[in-house]
Amino acid sequence: MEQCKIDRISELTRISRGRELSAEECAERKTLREQYLAEWRTGAKQTLDCVYIVDEKGKKRKLTK
Repeated sequence: MEQCKIDRISELTRISRGRELSAEECAERKTLREQYLAEWRTGAKQTLDCVYIVDEKGKKRKLTK
């Protein structure tokens, strides 16, 4: 995710601590958070797809769900 979008999420969060967000700001923050989480999940899944477990006998097997 682009840094400017992450910064905007942080900015909206800071604003929400001081005052109520408008409906447009709430919708924007929700959309940005959903994009961020989707990209985070994709990255985490890609990382876990490369993980192997090595048992005590030295046998490697793919990590399962």
